[in-house]
Amino acid sequence: METNFETIEKEIIIDLFFPKEDVLDDETLIEQRFIDLNRALSLGNLEHSKIKIYFEDSSSKKMVETTVWGLTDQRVILKKGYVIPINRIYKSA
Repeated sequence: METNFETIEKEIIIDLFFPKEDVLDDETLIEQRFIDLNRALSLGNLEHSKIKIYFEDSSSKKMVETTVWGLTDQRVILKKGYVIPINRIYKSA
């Protein structure tokens, strides 16, 4: 999955613009994304484990390795309050 994804630091996320459209169009992949993000939340809260989040902003595909601290119905919350809209995430691992 790492092909064509630029690795960035989480601090860069604050400067990114995220369109409203979902990057996934397959219902099965959308459901799997939700399962993976909930697992990442558990790993972050219980074990402080970092995971890789593959996402897309308005300009390109990116990957960040970080700890998930929170999850809402629309956003993933990272350390220091950085957020990524769920509909812009391809996968977390």
